[in-house]
Amino acid sequence: MKRIFDLIVTIPVFLVFLPVITITALLVRIKLGSPVLFKQSRPGLQGKSFYVFKFRTMTDESDSTGQLLSDHLRLTTFGKFLRKYSLDELPQLWNVLKGDISLVGPRPLLVDYLPLYSQEQARRHEVKPGITGWAQVNGRNTISWEEKFKLDIWYVDHYSFILDLKILWLTLLKVVKTEGINSADHATMPMFQGAAKNEEGSRG
Repeated sequence: MKRIFDLIVTIPVFLVFLPVITITALLVRIKLGSPVLFKQSRPGLQGKSFYVFKFRTMTDESDSTGQLLSDHLRLTTFGKFLRKYSLDELPQLWNVLKGDISLVGPRPLLVDYLPLYSQEQARRHEVKPGITGWAQVNGRNTISWEEKFKLDIWYVDHYSFILDLKILWLTLLKVVKTEGINSADHATMPMFQGAAKNEEGSRG
């Protein structure tokens, strides 16, 4: 039922937003250059990897040693605009059509995080990841990793069709209000350091 719902919603949404996707792609090409899409391996259902697609929001600027500059230095004004209105997420509709992700579920994070999760946190992979999720409508990037993962597990344990509809509605409101885009001290969410390290930091 979840897969059927994903297709029923995503196919018409993809067609309606196709002009927006096309125009956004052209603007990314003009303002940020190639590649237009950001492609990265992410863990999906049961940790199986797939490639997630987003529009680029950062430049490829690097320092004298060839290392990429920090996110806040590479994130352009145009990139901030794309993130503010979640336009950078539009290519993930293709991921939904392919069946890699669902409309609703825990956000697919970095493959590097897999060995860092606690046993409980790893349960977020018991369902397909999603474009939006319970954590995204309850703080997004303004809450800690631990809070995010608790919300992800809550979703895994309480998933229902009605809950998905509620999350989609709340997501629409969040996008309109442009809430929770950035974390308190970073242009993007800081890297997850691991369950044990974060627990030690909170006690210290």
